[in-house]
Amino acid sequence: MLQAAIKVILTSLLVVGASEAAKRNFLIGAVLASLPLTSLLAMTWLYVDTGDTAKVASLATGIFWMVLPSLLLLLVLPWLLHRGWGFAPSLLVSIAITTAGYLAMLAVLQQLGIEI
Repeated sequence: MLQAAIKVILTSLLVVGASEAAKRNFLIGAVLASLPLTSLLAMTWLYVDTGDTAKVASLATGIFWMVLPSLLLLLVLPWLLHRGWGFAPSLLVSIAITTAGYLAMLAVLQQLGIEI
């Protein structure tokens, strides 16, 4: 239980740190947010919990393939916002398009015989 609490605290501090940095300097906030901190933390916690490098490798491979459709959110959201859409509708549409991208990526990977 203590280990789970430590994970939550460390992960939360990193996310809040990136958000706070963005308030002061967009470049620093963008750099911090673009780092694969979530991926690194997930792989680290998985290894700490299991000691299984094969599981870590599988997770890293899955993350690689799923990063590609996640980029849709970063393209669609600012595009809609620059066209005068409100934040909430832009975010919802971006999430919907990103979700469709994830489903499409999974279908493509399955067709290519790539397991994640």
